[in-house]
Amino acid sequence: MPFVPHTIDDEKHMLDVIGVESIEELFDEIPAELRAGVLANTPDRISEKALLRLMSQRARQDEVDLSFLGAGAYEHHIPSAVWDIVTRGEFMTAYTPYQAEASQGTLQLIYEFQSMITRLTAMEVANASVYDGASALAEAVLMAVRANRGSKSKRVLVAGNVHPQYLSACKNIIRNQHIELEILKLDETTGLIDHGHLSAHEGEDFAALVIAYPNFFGGIEDVVQLSDWAHAQKQLLIAVVNPMALAVLAPPGEWGEKGADIVIGEGQPFGIPIASGGPYMGFMCCKKAIVRQMPGRIIGKTVDLDGKPGYALTLQAREQHIRRAKATSNICTNQGLLVTAATIYLSMMGDLGLRSVASQCHNNLIKLLGGIKGIEGVKRRFSAPVFHEVVIELPKSASEILESMLGDKILGGYDMKSFSMDNCLLVNVTETKNDEDIELFIRSLIKAVEK
Repeated sequence: MPFVPHTIDDEKHMLDVIGVESIEELFDEIPAELRAGVLANTPDRISEKALLRLMSQRARQDEVDLSFLGAGAYEHHIPSAVWDIVTRGEFMTAYTPYQAEASQGTLQLIYEFQSMITRLTAMEVANASVYDGASALAEAVLMAVRANRGSKSKRVLVAGNVHPQYLSACKNIIRNQHIELEILKLDETTGLIDHGHLSAHEGEDFAALVIAYPNFFGGIEDVVQLSDWAHAQKQLLIAVVNPMALAVLAPPGEWGEKGADIVIGEGQPFGIPIASGGPYMGFMCCKKAIVRQMPGRIIGKTVDLDGKPGYALTLQAREQHIRRAKATSNICTNQGLLVTAATIYLSMMGDLGLRSVASQCHNNLIKLLGGIKGIEGVKRRFSAPVFHEVVIELPKSASEILESMLGDKILGGYDMKSFSMDNCLLVNVTETKNDEDIELFIRSLIKAVEK
């Protein structure tokens, strides 16, 4: 944290000039029920030396030799050149490009990002990113309610296999606008949307249908059928996608007769390292017909009076640019540095590189699944096709298995007990794993099961 130089006397002088008794009075318009109150669990202050030591100790707690944990944050190889370029002063110290004439490099980079994301998703428009994948889902729901003028219910259908943390963040953001999420039941065998439950909602007024691709369990839905169903019900289709999977799977813009209307996801797989809770970068795309309801900003390409290419802020729908009541979003952070990393990563990998990474991820998962077939009591929980993540069922609790595998310095996956699956583990494999790594996972799992 930066040092704030204001003394108590400084603060008193400023308050006297303003004409109030305390800083608290400046926030008196915030209703009491929305305030956090006393922060009882906030620890006492400590010195910088003690803080650095504490953070170093906590960072070491996360150290493992091999990680098979995914669940929304994926370990991919990042070429060294990506962050060598990102950390150059021109990018590292750049903020947000309010003055277009002075920010051509940043604007061009964001334009290239938008172009590559729209190409990957087969959508018409992408914005200059949002905070993360979870808040992007909330923005997409708000956008769909605004854009679908034929729907008056402020209700949205959501697949029950969307990332639970995305759903939690979404509910926190939209609840004050009285938007209702109807969670669809899942098929117990496949882990996919229960089409019987989906059909029960035919003819009802919903602004949109939200589906995940792949879903939180790693499964791949019949997106063509779901897209056509949603549009037949006069709903918009919101797709929550893993962008790396789109290198080998059908892009949302080509699903069914009309394709998805809004596409969001997490850009972390593209050149952004995983750490203890971040950083993340959300992306968002839509059809041009509803672009004026899209939050954030869009960079456009043009030419100047001399015919030279130039870049400009073409659409600005944030409260910093227009009247607050007219803004489509009040989330200001556009994660520009992470967009820079993703843009450089995508430009370096190209079509063949991305397809190769995605194929290696899938092939490695197939190898892992082949290896666990002979372990007694271990099997796949769901039968749906998968990309690079799968739920496996165990003969004992997942927490016991994970604790045992940690003894081998292997993070074995994500405990699915929050889904009432006490004996299940969500396992992810990417291109960073080789045959020896997969064999080590299998041996460690066998030992954990037999312990």
